[in-house]
Amino acid sequence: MPTPLYDALKNYAASCPARYHMPGHKGKFFPIPELLSLAPLDVTELPATGNLYTAGAPFDEAQRLWANAFRFDDCQFLTGGSTMGIHTGLALCARPGDMVLLDRSCHRSAFNALALLDLEAVWLERPWLSEENLFGPISPRRVEDLLDQNPNIKTVCITSPTYAGVLSDIGEIGRIVHNHGGKLFVDGAHGAHLPFLGGRPYVGADAVVVSAHKTLPAMGQAALLFTNGLEPDRVRQMSSVYGSSSPSYPMMASLDAARQWLLDGGAERYLHTARRVARLRERFPSLRGGSVLALDPCRFTLEVKDGPAFTEALEKQGVYPEMEDGGHVVFICTAQDGDREFDALEQFLEELRSQMGDCPPIPAPPIPKRVLSPRQALFEPGRLCPLKDCEGQIAASQVAPYPPGVPVIAPGEQITKKELAYLQEIGYNMLSEVRVAFS
Repeated sequence: MPTPLYDALKNYAASCPARYHMPGHKGKFFPIPELLSLAPLDVTELPATGNLYTAGAPFDEAQRLWANAFRFDDCQFLTGGSTMGIHTGLALCARPGDMVLLDRSCHRSAFNALALLDLEAVWLERPWLSEENLFGPISPRRVEDLLDQNPNIKTVCITSPTYAGVLSDIGEIGRIVHNHGGKLFVDGAHGAHLPFLGGRPYVGADAVVVSAHKTLPAMGQAALLFTNGLEPDRVRQMSSVYGSSSPSYPMMASLDAARQWLLDGGAERYLHTARRVARLRERFPSLRGGSVLALDPCRFTLEVKDGPAFTEALEKQGVYPEMEDGGHVVFICTAQDGDREFDALEQFLEELRSQMGDCPPIPAPPIPKRVLSPRQALFEPGRLCPLKDCEGQIAASQVAPYPPGVPVIAPGEQITKKELAYLQEIGYNMLSEVRVAFS
C-alpha cells in the first residue's frame, strides 16, 4: 500500500536538489543530533511536494486513503492539533452569529471558537454518574429535547470519547440532529485509534476531528479532520484560516506513515492493547463498560482515594499517567505499550492497591451565570486577578484545569463561591492569576 506524501518527500530528498528555498537548514543540519534524520524530509511547498491547502498530488491521494480508512468522504491533514480542527470544523458547520448546541464538557478550544466566530452557545450538559463519580455520555433524548426547544440551532458539537474514555452514541445523536436539519460535529481528539478496533464510532457525524498524535504513532500536533457532504475546497480554505501557512512536512508524513503502519499490522497491536486494558479493569477498581456505559477499549481510568498522592507514588517509580482528577487516574494505552510495559504497570499498581477505590465524589458545580458574551469577554480589555480574590468578578478568560482542558468557568461567566470551592477541592492553584473584565 502507498504512502504518497512520504514517498514524494523521500524522492525529492533523494534527487539531491540545490535547495534555495525554505527552511533554512536546507535539509542538511539541525543543532540537535536526534533530529538530523528528519532534515531531508523537512521541506516547503514545491511542485514535487504539493500544497496542503490546494488540490493536487501528493496530498489528494494521502488524504483520500485516510478518508477511506475512516469511511468518510474527505480528510484534511492538520498541523495544529485538534484545536485547529475544532476551529475549522465549527467554522464549516456554523455561520457567525449562529446558535450552536455545545457539549459543556468540550475542550477549551471550542469555547475560544465561540468568541472567534461570535457564536451563541446553548449548553448541553452531561448526566453525572454517581457510582463512577464522573460525567457520563451525551443523552440523545436530551439532544432532541433541546433541538425541539431551539429550532434555530443547526449545529451540534459534542466530545466523544471523553478524557476518561466515555463514548456517546454518535449514530443515534446524528440521526436526531439530521432529522432537525442540522449538522453534527464531533471532537474525537482522543479516538484516532477507535476505527481500527473493528467498530464505526463516528458514523452519523458530518465532521469529526481526531488527534493522531494522542493515540497513534504520529508526531505531536498531527491531527485529521474528516467530513461528509462538505465541499473539499471550502474545507481547505477554512483550515488555511486557522492553520500555519508553513505546515510541517515531517509531521504530515508521520500521518501518512501511521495509516500505513495500522494497515500493515498495527491495528492488531491495538486489539492486543485492548485485551490488556480489559485485564487491568478486571484486576483493579476502575471505570468499566457495559450495556449502559460504552468505553474506549484502550483507555484505563483507575479509581483511587487520593489522585495527587497516587500519581506522585507512580511517578517515583518512573510511571507517568496522563492525568488525575482527584478520584481517578487516567492512563492512555496504545499499541506501543507491549506486554513488558503492561506487566510492569500491573506490578506497580498491585503495590499501591491499598490506595485504590472509594473514589471521592467531586461533582462539578452548576453552569455559572453568564453576564457577557464569549466574544465580549475574551476580546475586551481586562485585568489580572488572583483566582482566590475573584469572587463576584466576570471571567475574561477560561478557568480550565489542564488536563482535561474543560472549562469550569468560561469567558463571560460570573465567578462565585461555588466555582471557587470546587476548584480548590480538585487542587487547582488558587494563587494563579485569572483575567477578569473591568468592573
